[in-house]
Amino acid sequence: MSEPTSATDIAAGYAFAGPALDLGALLWDGKCLPEAPVRIPLPMLNRHGLVAGATGTGKTKTLQLIAEQLSAQGVPVFLADVKGDLSGVSAPGAANDRVRGRAAEVGQKWTATGFPAEFYALGGLGHGIPLRATITSFGPVLLAKVLQLNHTQEQSLGLIFHYADQKGLELLDLKDLRSVVAFLTSDEGKAELKGIGGLSTATAGVILRSLTAFEAQGMASFFGEPEFDTAEFLRTASDGRGVVSVLELPAVQEKPQLFSTFLMWLLADLFHDLPEIGDADRPRLVFFFDEAHLLFNDASKAFLDSITQTVRLIRSKGVGVFFVTQTPKDVPGDVLAQLGNRVQHALRAFTPDDQKALKATVKTFPNSSYDLEELLTGLGTGEAVVTVLSERGAPTPVAATRLRAPESLMGPVDGPALDRAVRESPLYERYAQAVDRESAFEKLAARPAGRGTGEAKKAKESREAGEAREAREVREAKGSRSREPEEDRSVVEQVVGSGMFKSLARSVGTQIGREITRSLFGTARRRR
Repeated sequence: MSEPTSATDIAAGYAFAGPALDLGALLWDGKCLPEAPVRIPLPMLNRHGLVAGATGTGKTKTLQLIAEQLSAQGVPVFLADVKGDLSGVSAPGAANDRVRGRAAEVGQKWTATGFPAEFYALGGLGHGIPLRATITSFGPVLLAKVLQLNHTQEQSLGLIFHYADQKGLELLDLKDLRSVVAFLTSDEGKAELKGIGGLSTATAGVILRSLTAFEAQGMASFFGEPEFDTAEFLRTASDGRGVVSVLELPAVQEKPQLFSTFLMWLLADLFHDLPEIGDADRPRLVFFFDEAHLLFNDASKAFLDSITQTVRLIRSKGVGVFFVTQTPKDVPGDVLAQLGNRVQHALRAFTPDDQKALKATVKTFPNSSYDLEELLTGLGTGEAVVTVLSERGAPTPVAATRLRAPESLMGPVDGPALDRAVRESPLYERYAQAVDRESAFEKLAARPAGRGTGEAKKAKESREAGEAREAREVREAKGSRSREPEEDRSVVEQVVGSGMFKSLARSVGTQIGREITRSLFGTARRRR
């Protein structure tokens, strides 16, 4: 595509025939052109995006603007509200001279509008329906990120999960995992430790200390039951608008690795539950990661590889992911390459590092007739440089844009109103009260003392008995099959029809079932 040389050329690149979100109006030669709207095609919102810019340049309002229009077109939205000012999406905005002036400049018919919203809080810390995950569902890779373990310790944590799964020790909350690790480092459990290989007593001790410290900081409430069903994020309201799910995070700002990693768990859980739909006329859900740099800080290679793969593959399941951060360099290159829709707010260049970040940002844009280094340092609040994917999947021309004003409240709703909305939610009764059923902690506490010397022999006998039982089930399944020739049946049909598979499906809590469904992050797929 040749480089656009006029406002008309750029405007033509945004003249989409199908449904689209209106971002604002083109800025050209110092003027705002309301007759030249800048838009994003609705079907391209699952191709992921980036909203970037320095502090105070309007990133949060851009996020709110996109979320409103997605909801209005029937698309559910998930927002991570780190600063606590996105709850206003549920209430009509307040008209004032600034809002009316901006609407007139960009040709917007502004109407104060609130959007259907649900409010959540990690573990119930803050205003919102509690979001919890079980330890086994969260998995060793994500948990290692939260606990700031190194690569060796992360692998060792994986072995501990494997051991717990094999022994039927359900890991539902932190005390379950802590009790398993404590048992493996005890005199009684040392034989078990040797049996799983590759796990030293010293490493297990480091993990145990990390878990104890983490729990002492009040983080235990994030893990347990009832585990949140991420399908709740896919709902629409009775009027057909998409529900905006707002995760309130101010109460856990001092734990950035926890909330960023928990967000990744939510995304990974969706990835494993949703069927493939390919290209669709609209996304199933658009997911916004605010303060995205926190997700990637000090991340292991395995963690980064898993993020990249999840972002790459979840598009075909109808989920769009937007990362919101200060500069594109906050996002690893392999992830950045997946983000086809870009809204870049102003950057500041006060230091040599700022200059490097500015030059790196300019290189990520297609060629344009703008001097992007000069433009990006001169943009005002609520202005951005935009390029998105057209209906054909090709990048649109770079467009300096004055953005529209959100129609919902640009600020938080008051605490009592927020609490009232949470209590009146149909989800409140389902998730508000924590449940603590029998799991690894209780099972290990009930073990008779003095079993250490014969533990290895008993484990071997138990394992051999289990293998014999599975072999019997396979033989019985073969005997009960129809006379359909084996070679005419697909591998999937053979497996699904087997007695062993049915046994596994019935045994929801067993580790064999959990290991079969381990995800990219080592998380376990939920059965719904």
